[in-house]
Amino acid sequence: ELYGKFGVLGLEFSDKVKRLAGKGISMKGFMAPPLKAEAQFFVLTEVPMSLCPFCSSDADWPDNIVVVYLGEKQTFVQPRQTIEVRGTLEYGSWTDPDTGFVSLLRIRQAEYSAA
Repeated sequence: ELYGKFGVLGLEFSDKVKRLAGKGISMKGFMAPPLKAEAQFFVLTEVPMSLCPFCSSDADWPDNIVVVYLGEKQTFVQPRQTIEVRGTLEYGSWTDPDTGFVSLLRIRQAEYSAA
């Protein structure tokens, strides 16, 4: 569970997320279609997403996404293939300086493989 509750300030992170922040974790999910083929990051979702999530409004995003920043570039996989991501968990609002993409949860220095 990524979020504990919906409070006055919006979604609040769960105790588990706070406890694991800065630590190495692994998480399974689906890769949303990337913004561009050579992107250094992608979005991990709980269920497969068929549309380019960047092409729609943030209202269409599920609230349980995690942005994955790769340690080094990897070839992207099909959106319906389950993957396992390993890296360091980070939380809190952050804006990517290259793309302007805002994320609340990130996995840094990540790598992934088919689950």
